[in-house]
Amino acid sequence: MSALAQAPATFAARLNPEQKAAVEYADAAPLLVIAGAGSGKTNTLAHRVAHLVLGGADPASILLLTFSRRAAVEMTRRVERILGSASDDPALARAALSWAGTFHGIGARLLREYAERIGLGPAFTIHDREDSGDLMNLVRHEQGLSAKEKRFPTKQTCLAIYSRVVNTGAPLADVLRDAFPWCAMWEDDLKKLFGAYVAAKQRQDVLDYDDLLLYWAHMAAEPTLAAELGQRFAHVLVDEYQDTNRLQASILRALKPDGRGLTVVGDDAQSIYAFRGATVRNILDFPGEFAQPATVVTLERNYRSTQPILAASNAVIGLAAERFTKNLWSERSASQRPQLVTVRDEADQARYVAAQVLARREEGVALKKQAVLFRAAHHSAPLEIELTRRNIPFVKFGGLKFLEAAHVKDMLAVLRWAENPRDRVAGFRAVQLMPGIGPKSAARIVDLVEAANDPVAALADFAPPSSAGEAWAALPALLGDLRLRAAWPADLERVRRWYAPHLERKYEDAAIREADLLQMERIAASYPNRERFLTELTLDPPDATSDESGVPLLDEDYLILSTIHSAKGQEWESVYLLNTVDGCIPSDLATGSSAEIEEERRLLYVAMTRAKDALHLLTPQRFYVTQQSGGGDRHVYAQRTRFIPTSVLEHFEQAVWPVAGSNAAGAVTPPPQAVVDIAAKLRGMWG
Repeated sequence: MSALAQAPATFAARLNPEQKAAVEYADAAPLLVIAGAGSGKTNTLAHRVAHLVLGGADPASILLLTFSRRAAVEMTRRVERILGSASDDPALARAALSWAGTFHGIGARLLREYAERIGLGPAFTIHDREDSGDLMNLVRHEQGLSAKEKRFPTKQTCLAIYSRVVNTGAPLADVLRDAFPWCAMWEDDLKKLFGAYVAAKQRQDVLDYDDLLLYWAHMAAEPTLAAELGQRFAHVLVDEYQDTNRLQASILRALKPDGRGLTVVGDDAQSIYAFRGATVRNILDFPGEFAQPATVVTLERNYRSTQPILAASNAVIGLAAERFTKNLWSERSASQRPQLVTVRDEADQARYVAAQVLARREEGVALKKQAVLFRAAHHSAPLEIELTRRNIPFVKFGGLKFLEAAHVKDMLAVLRWAENPRDRVAGFRAVQLMPGIGPKSAARIVDLVEAANDPVAALADFAPPSSAGEAWAALPALLGDLRLRAAWPADLERVRRWYAPHLERKYEDAAIREADLLQMERIAASYPNRERFLTELTLDPPDATSDESGVPLLDEDYLILSTIHSAKGQEWESVYLLNTVDGCIPSDLATGSSAEIEEERRLLYVAMTRAKDALHLLTPQRFYVTQQSGGGDRHVYAQRTRFIPTSVLEHFEQAVWPVAGSNAAGAVTPPPQAVVDIAAKLRGMWG
């Protein structure tokens, strides 16, 4: 008898009928699960994986693709918990999903494994976005493009154009026309630059983020390797399919050309990452992509929000030009409809939000359970001032990522250079940690190391400037030790101790930065080796202690401020959405095409469905315009967002704030008593 047959009844009892249908699906056709916001998507996907294992599937033959490493870890833990409660076999409960991770993470592992068969050096290193930008800039300079009479696009713009071409599969001319029209005049130069950039990466044996997908896609396009990979993974499951790009979709089609064993889960109404190359067409077109049309299961029951919030959200997304039909519903009834609040300007908007947040806090709703969302980061500026004035602590999602912190990049550069001495970007940064070594000396050193058969000996033979002092001798010694791969994570501790005096010399807040490095050591202990650590940390970095938008020190409780993009996947008891007006949502920069406008509609839907109990949409009537000279109070009037037309207003409770005759806190203000009637005195002057 199979483990599935022996599973207790509670296994299926945790699921509603639609979830159960998705979990137990066993037909040959591919499966598409349309999972509405708050519909238990993660729980459903975890139960489907557990169902496959209980039915006899080898966990090593299950490929689970998510959009963050944390999501993969959480999914794996859930699967193990489900198996533990559904089976008496302890070995089954411990059956880890060895192939669960992000597209980029799984791609890196497969490329490492198949490196020699696809012409890659097995010691290749992976550049993060900043390293890739540095290499692009180096090539840009070598090509003479920085000396043009007219300013050539910056390194980050060049990298963004290159990335968009790779991920969308669109011709360079089309990408320039649609997304970077100000760069269209440089098409021929950009084509040469990108060719030289690819050649430089291949010479140095480095890959960038996009290469992890591009190489994987080309590998999967080779029939022999595609068949081998397809047989290796009997089941392929993809989370957040609406966020995939064309390259990722092509990988899935190559792995499972007939769709058998393929399950994708997502929500077309939450496709909001076109700026990263994602396309909603992947999920909309999925049912017809295979010879046998995909089966579609729709999850409509929402476990997060009250029914009035869902009714309003359904009404907004129901006006979309194209979508999978679904109407979210909930057993959580409530009399309170979402609030559509008109305020005079952004200053009143800030005062309203602050007053409401404090009022909810007095009612027992912690600040952490409340969030203020906005379309663009700068929209929250007036609110941040008001919160600071009222001493309300807050966190704004954004700021530095762990991997972008200079001290972390210093340490990782040394490790990457030891891993791959041909990595010029890593070497260039590492040697400049030495006192007295500038860019010119660093370039000579990197050239010597790259050309040498013994990179450590070449480094030791180099005669550094006298200002480098005794510190220089420690660098080749360190590199030599690291090349021996003595122990992990002891290698990282060795680098940290070597780096300590340079950290003190370079940064005034060395003590705070050292906390990040110690955190990195703790993280490193969970990885089996240095190569895996460098790969995973690059692809999914954690937050830094020295993050500019870090947790405030004033209070253990704090309000959440977040862009809508950063809020996806989150939920709060109370949500306040700023600037629900045309020009902000939709953004006036995203109305050039119907596709852009539809994505802006989905952004509003995502924001609304983050709320569990209370939702406030703020519509300022006027916005003040900054003048370059002179005074005055120039302003423009704004209109309620086009995504909430008159036809859906019945789902909202409209209000104006402040109420006439009240102060900002909502209390009635008695009419002031005149102390002296100056008007009468003025009239008396002429009587």
